[in-house]
Amino acid sequence: MTAQAQTSTREQAVNSAIREISHIATLPEITLKIIELVESPTSTAQDLHKVIANDPALCSRILKVVNSAFYGLPGQIGSINRAIVLLGLNAVKNIAIAASLAKLFRGGSLTPEFSAKDLWSHSISTAAACKMVADSMKLGLGDEAFLAGLIHDIGVIVEIQYDRHKLIETIGRVGVDSGGVPCNSMLEVETEIFGANHQEFGQGLCEKWKFPRTFALVTGFHHRPLELGDDQRTLVTIVSTADRLAGAIKPGFRMDLPTLEIPGEYLDVLKLSRDQMNEIAAKLPAQIESVNQMLMT
Repeated sequence: MTAQAQTSTREQAVNSAIREISHIATLPEITLKIIELVESPTSTAQDLHKVIANDPALCSRILKVVNSAFYGLPGQIGSINRAIVLLGLNAVKNIAIAASLAKLFRGGSLTPEFSAKDLWSHSISTAAACKMVADSMKLGLGDEAFLAGLIHDIGVIVEIQYDRHKLIETIGRVGVDSGGVPCNSMLEVETEIFGANHQEFGQGLCEKWKFPRTFALVTGFHHRPLELGDDQRTLVTIVSTADRLAGAIKPGFRMDLPTLEIPGEYLDVLKLSRDQMNEIAAKLPAQIESVNQMLMT
């Protein structure tokens, strides 16, 4: 099969899956409105407040987050307007999406080796690691990186919703050894069984939901960030690095990570040292605990 034919076949598999699950895996209308608002260059904090004010549960969640140890803001913030001013439009968008995503990861174990809950735990760990890596780089990417880490494996949720029997077959074929290390390439097995892998499913879902382009690239390239151009690879490399840091945290999901070693090329992109990565890894469990408390319903 030619490369062009392979691409066409994968696109068909992704489109078919996204169409099939569109009535199941949806974000709440208010979340979609918030994304649209924040992406508009003319939106103001007041516009965002008007939308959020219609959802008391979301108001409560934002106030909980702004007052959490994760953000480290002094005092108790009681006003949603004040919260938006302190956190910014992007951060509030991220909180709304995070609150919506948690619901998609609910469900029991598919197999003894896999559950949606473990995938969510890994996503939280990756998000926490992403923020730590981004903050170390001092580029002001912390909030964006956090959400990118949270959604990076959303393609696996597409697979669960689309055809859980195929995912069970995939997990069985990948296998894990006694240390939880995958025995076969998950990406290759997914492509063989589904016609595409979770990167492609995730990118398709982000495009369907009209997420910013950067997040579609994160979901689509987090196992191959160096294939992107210099102007696109920074955030994806942060996520790919954080994915490996989080892979060592249990319980969690690492079936798509045959190795947790962070390539030197990634460190070159991030301009961080191996010692800095070890320092982040040492502090990661405490950061994960803060995120867990923040995102608990």
